[in-house]
Amino acid sequence: QYDHCSSSDLELRSATTAVIKFGFSQVGAVVVGFDRYFNYYKVQYGTLCIRENPGCLFIATNRDAVTHLTDAQEWAGGGSMVGAVLGSTKQEPLVVGKPSTFMMDYLAKKFGITTSQICMVGDRLDTDVLFGQNGGCKTLLVLSGVTSEQMLQSPDNKIQPDFYTNQISDFLTLKTAAV
Repeated sequence: QYDHCSSSDLELRSATTAVIKFGFSQVGAVVVGFDRYFNYYKVQYGTLCIRENPGCLFIATNRDAVTHLTDAQEWAGGGSMVGAVLGSTKQEPLVVGKPSTFMMDYLAKKFGITTSQICMVGDRLDTDVLFGQNGGCKTLLVLSGVTSEQMLQSPDNKIQPDFYTNQISDFLTLKTAAV
């Protein structure tokens, strides 16, 4: 419930009637990523910061649809939280995590290497493999996580890694070729 709302402040009254005052006129960026405690108030606060504060950036850490908190099931990922703010602001975020090349470009520059010298290893086609491809790297998909071999081989799948293996421990059994 809103007690007061102006262009610079928002007061939200909790069930215990304690007033929490949020100032959003000084916010330069709203960063959205996976958050186990994501809730309506966070969406509304982020929305107001972006809408009411000219120049406030909307930054997403990733757009993963699902995440694995346990082996029992998939959970809503950071992408669902980004989607909530996107839906309420109608503004596309700047994605700084996978599959954006933002991080790849930084790492290549920091370590003085070219992206063609890097092999991106991961378990997701839509983030890890796409990240490597977008950055000009070789890609290795590990089938022990999100992506199954059935998903990889599906005719609907448009993202193909350079290499794939069942699990990362497969590398322990590789033998060096005699030269």
